[in-house]
Amino acid sequence: MRKSILFIAVAVLFSTTLTSCGVMFGGSKYQGTIVAKDHPNAEIYVDGQKIGTGTTTKLFPRNKPLVVTLEEEGCESQTLTYNNSFRTGNFVLSVLSWGIIGLGIDLGTGAAYKPDHKGNSSIQKVSTKKFNIDADYSKCRKAE
Repeated sequence: MRKSILFIAVAVLFSTTLTSCGVMFGGSKYQGTIVAKDHPNAEIYVDGQKIGTGTTTKLFPRNKPLVVTLEEEGCESQTLTYNNSFRTGNFVLSVLSWGIIGLGIDLGTGAAYKPDHKGNSSIQKVSTKKFNIDADYSKCRKAE
C-alpha cells in the first residue's frame, strides 16, 4: 500500500513539473539545414530574408510552412514550400499528461508540428529537433 501511494505521488509530481511533451521533446523551433542541391553559389532566402549561400543552417518555427527561395546569377529564381505535419504522438502524450493545458501549450507554441518528412522526400529527419532539406533548384540549368 505504501509503495502504491509513493508511486502515485511521484507520478503526479513528475507529470505536473513538466511543461508539455511537444515543448519538452521538440520545442517550438527546429534546426533546419537547407542545401541548394547541385548549386553551391545559389543564395537561399527564407520568408524574403537571405540566410545563406549554397548550404545554411538556421532555427525555424514549427507552426508554419517553410518557404524557401533560391536565386543564382543567370537563373530564374525558384520558390519552394515545405509544409509541416501534426506530431500526433507528442500531442497524445501532452493531452494525457497535462490535459487541456498541454493541448494549449503545444498548439500555442507550435510544438505540435514538424516538417512533413514523410510526405516530402526532400526533407530528411535527423532527429526530433534537426531536419535536412534538399532544395531542388531545377529552374537553374546552367552548368557548374
